[in-house]
Amino acid sequence: MIEEKILEKIKPGAKVKVSTTAGEGVSTFEGLVIARKHGKEEGGTFTVRRILAGVGVEKVFPIHSPIITKIEIVSSPKKIHRSKLYFVRESSGKKIRQKLGVSL
Repeated sequence: MIEEKILEKIKPGAKVKVSTTAGEGVSTFEGLVIARKHGKEEGGTFTVRRILAGVGVEKVFPIHSPIITKIEIVSSPKKIHRSKLYFVRESSGKKIRQKLGVSL
């Protein structure tokens, strides 16, 4: 279960590092939160996007998943005026940094 303090900081524009247990080992996925859906409900999720080898990869993590072992907030946004950052999919890294003020 994720702590309340961390849940409040997971919002669009934040850069997070999510550690999950996958089979035998622990894998981490670091990226930009582009969406948060359904708040703290049972079906609540957040979407993290990262560019790997020139290809955009998105993962949707359920908030109440027992697979998630740790969430670390790397940086949080200053001011984001949108709840969903889907425009990031078509933008380059430079444009995203200028609009959001967050390093990728």
